[in-house]
Parts: sequence; structure tokens; C-alpha cells
Amino acid sequence: MPPAYRLDRPRDLLTPVVVATPHSGRYYPPEFLAATVLDSQGIRSSEDAFMDMLVAEAPRLGAPLIAAEYPRAWLDLNRSPDEMDPAVVEGVPRGLQTPRISSGLGVIPRVVANGRAIYRGKISRAEAETRIAEVWRPYHAALGGLMGEAQHLYGEAVLLDFHSMPHEALDGVTRGGQRRPDVVLGDRFGASAAAELVDVLEAAFVAEGLSVIRNAPFAGAFVTQHYGRPARGRHAVQIEIDRALYMNERLLRPSGNFDTMKRIVTNVIDRVIATRPGRVPLAAE
Repeated sequence: MPPAYRLDRPRDLLTPVVVATPHSGRYYPPEFLAATVLDSQGIRSSEDAFMDMLVAEAPRLGAPLIAAEYPRAWLDLNRSPDEMDPAVVEGVPRGLQTPRISSGLGVIPRVVANGRAIYRGKISRAEAETRIAEVWRPYHAALGGLMGEAQHLYGEAVLLDFHSMPHEALDGVTRGGQRRPDVVLGDRFGASAAAELVDVLEAAFVAEGLSVIRNAPFAGAFVTQHYGRPARGRHAVQIEIDRALYMNERLLRPSGNFDTMKRIVTNVIDRVIATRPGRVPLAAE
């Protein structure tokens, strides 16, 4: 089995910005593929395909990049380990219910896009706990370490948590009569990041010709809730990008616009980094 995540560190850590892609993993364990009722295309429908490739220039800009290796359909890194779904994991009491669990999107998902079931029945509690121990905990230990390192050196930590969303997810969504958004920025309605940071992000995407909306329909989940503590100098923003901008969703392939979107995303990350420039690392003061 591959490790839980891939970590690409810059030669020199030049910024408090940390870039993450928790849903871009594409290693599907053979036993998982054997257990699912979905075909090889259907099982990938909830994957943020190629998102780690879109943000791949972050280390060159001075920011570390942590990317999941395992897919969201197998284990969701943007959920609390306590968000166990009793409808898919054996032996889980029906006490804890959240909207995410109810919709089949707990830490061990029951469904993929469009509510399609992943399994014929349930998986064992032991299997669920093993996935959490071997993948969820190492990933979050590493992400927490990166955030702690950034804050130690620079006095703050800024997490840009990149995701993709199905084009159909934004059907009917507009802002002030403008065209449908290309990007959704989730800061839990101001609870997970300073407003000026989100302003910079929005302005950066708009400068690249994209339409942006905040917190609707995605305000952020476990990652932004857990790591975003603006009053303590820790900021986390969930960035959702329309998949149709860079890939063929039906064929699950990068489109002819992929390189353009990669340049845009690189420019956005660079602009955020530039707003926290040469702040002298605290260790050097």
C-alpha cells in the first residue's frame, strides 16, 4: 500500500501558506474495487481528479503541498473520524447524526456523486478503524505539523484547501444576477479565515476572469472547522473549482484548458503568498 499522502516541500519555506488537496487521491485498493458495486468510472465520480496537478507549482513558489493518495470514496479526509455512518459501518450506534452522515458522506462514505451506493452491504468496524489509523491520522498529523511549522516561523498559518466540484453542482447558482460561479470560497461564513485573506483570494480569481461566490453551496467542512482559528493566527479556506474548467467529467481526463487553469491557479497561489511577503521568520528575529 502507498503512504497516506504525498508531501512536496519547497527547497526553502518562504511563506506561511500551506496548500492541500485532500480529495485528489487516486489509489483505489484492489479489495475496495472488488467490494464496490460501481464500475471504474462511477467509483471515481467523487474524486477531485487532477487537483493535485493543478496546484503542483506551489512548492516552487515556496509553499508546501500535501496531497492525499487514497480517494474520497474510500476514506474522506474532510470529515471527523467520529463521523461514522451506521448504515455503512457495522457496530456503529445510531446516536451521532450529522447532515453529512445522513446524506451518506461520513468519514467512510456510503455513496458517491448523485447518491449512488458504493457497497452492497456494510464494512466491518475493524476495517473502518484501520483506514482511519493508517490514512486519516497520518494525513492530519502531517497537515497539523505543516500548520504548526508555518505559525512557528511566521506567526501565522494559511491553509488553502483545494477541491473540485461537479459542473452540475452550480446549476441555478448565481450572484447578483451575474453568470454562474466558477469558484466557491468556503470560510464557514467568516469563522475559519480573516476577511482580508478571502478578499485577496476572490480578487485573485476575478483578476483571472473567473466568477466567484462565497459559502454557497459549499461553506467548508471538517478541515476548515478544525484548522481555521483566525483569532489565533490560523486561517483555512476551502476552494472549490468547477471541474468543467479543466477536465472532461464524463471521460475523467484533463481537457485542452488544463494548462490554462493550472497557470491561473498558480497565479492565485502566488498572489496570496505575495500578500504575506518577506515577513521575517520569527526564528530569525
